[in-house]
Amino acid sequence: MTALHPVLAQVTERIKLRSATTRSAYLARVDELRRRPRGADRMGCANVAHAFAAMPGADKLRIVAEKAPHLGIVTSYNDMLSAHQPYEGYPAQIREAAHRLGATAQVAGGVPAMCDGVTQGYPGMELSLFSRDTIAMGTAIALSHDVFDAVLLLGICDKIVPGLLIGALHFGHLPCVFVPAGPMGSGLSNSDKAKVREQAAQGLVGRAELLQAEQAAYHSAGTCTFYGTANSNQMLLEAMGLHVPGAAFVHPGTPLRDALTREAVGTALSLRAGQRDLPIGHLVDERSIVNAMVALLATGGSTNHLIHWVAVARAAGILIDWNDFSALSSIIPLLARVYPNGTADVNQFQAAGGTGFVLRELMAAGLMHADAKAVAAGGMPAYGAVPAQDGDGVRWSALPAASGDTTVLRGASEAFSPTGGLRLLQGNLGRAVIKVSAVPDDRHVVEAPAIVFDSQEGLLAAFKAGELERDFVAVVRFQGPRANGMPELHKLTPPLAVLQGKGFRVALVTDGRMSGASGKVPAAIHVSPEALAGGPLGKVHTGDLLRMDATAGTLDVLVSDAEWAARTPAVRDAALADSHGHGLGRELFAGLRRNVNSAEEGACSWL
Repeated sequence: MTALHPVLAQVTERIKLRSATTRSAYLARVDELRRRPRGADRMGCANVAHAFAAMPGADKLRIVAEKAPHLGIVTSYNDMLSAHQPYEGYPAQIREAAHRLGATAQVAGGVPAMCDGVTQGYPGMELSLFSRDTIAMGTAIALSHDVFDAVLLLGICDKIVPGLLIGALHFGHLPCVFVPAGPMGSGLSNSDKAKVREQAAQGLVGRAELLQAEQAAYHSAGTCTFYGTANSNQMLLEAMGLHVPGAAFVHPGTPLRDALTREAVGTALSLRAGQRDLPIGHLVDERSIVNAMVALLATGGSTNHLIHWVAVARAAGILIDWNDFSALSSIIPLLARVYPNGTADVNQFQAAGGTGFVLRELMAAGLMHADAKAVAAGGMPAYGAVPAQDGDGVRWSALPAASGDTTVLRGASEAFSPTGGLRLLQGNLGRAVIKVSAVPDDRHVVEAPAIVFDSQEGLLAAFKAGELERDFVAVVRFQGPRANGMPELHKLTPPLAVLQGKGFRVALVTDGRMSGASGKVPAAIHVSPEALAGGPLGKVHTGDLLRMDATAGTLDVLVSDAEWAARTPAVRDAALADSHGHGLGRELFAGLRRNVNSAEEGACSWL
């Protein structure tokens, strides 16, 4: 195996040094809990009776008298999310597999799971980011019964996987395996869907045509097929060794998917005390976190993870920041072109070699920690193979040396780009990130007058009124975690793409988020500190000249230092503030908005 790239080694080492105190305190807590007797032996008789009262008598005997291992299942099943609908039958499947292996299993609890595709552009999206921490708390409540020897975590989509992972890491003494369900089959291509959205934004097609296109794209059970946050989650879990190898992108309801789920049961049981003894708190270390960051960059994944994985790392006592992402991005080649970074979907990505090809290439090039721990007995090298059904089980074989489709997936020596496509921007407007892997080269630098909006609705209204037919930088502020829960602003993508397509130089600067499918319009997002916290976006005036330079890594308003210093930040309109604090459950999240830290700190409400 090739020696580690020196920058990768340096970034990992500085994360270790920065995290030394918090990580050692975390591991001390984990190890203290690991030393306790198993739950059914440690707890009082009434507690034990309550825990297993509804189980069949034979299972009670196994757990209490025979001391059989007991699996907890935390599920995010609902049939609103296409990706999570297949989980309905998983508990029964897992219990059956556990019984075959002499173990028992219970659903410890369920966690909420919302779909950003449903709430995009509507008030429900203002609960989306905070749903991550709610899911983490739900995971903690489920596992608080404290009778489990290992855990299976059932989740796929945007905030659900980070939430489950944060919650599980707060029970770091337990072995944990994530169990995915796979993507839906390919429908209307993502590129064709985007074209219809842009036509609808211009009034060229009506609601009927738009709905027909959307339903042709999102048509069955499974994850959406673009490479947004949900599918980025799956790539990152593979890179962290938290899946059964190659499980990410196998379709729901297939024999191989069922075999992989059974394999997850056996894998979880093999990790418990007295066996391999690998709890999640020890598995997820600095190397594991860096591997996830590398996989994100190498595949052009979701910008949401510049927030979520900071929070995940903090849950394990590990401190990372955007400087770390930026340093890694400078050396990590872009190996995949999946929409919105290309025209292919995740099914084409999987057919070309998928996660196994990416991870094998990165490890071979010294761009990942091949020695990081993993739930697979073979460690991280096991993730460079492809699974196939073998009777009721799974066997793995080597992938072909070459990509199955070099327009979708390439080796490290022939990458699409020598860098990962994420940039850190810094200047008198604060710190932000930009994803340039899908942005045309001639749009990496945009200098134009600002047009300031205090809501996404304001920008959409200006577009519909024909007021944006010019070069400009849209500043959409008061969209940060403290202001309104930092909603994704994906509804702004079609109108801005239309304007860019007409030849105007346009860009977006915001303290909000874009979708995991951030695309071809340059967008400086997650600007920190946010406007409501006194951040500099509050000082921008319409007409100010802004310069966003993804090449130099700068984000500035071009006014004199004296004038800039003399300006007073704008105050959010009281009626606007009230509208974001009430209705559709938003009142219940007021405490999270008050306590949340910045986007670069992970937008955590629990620190």
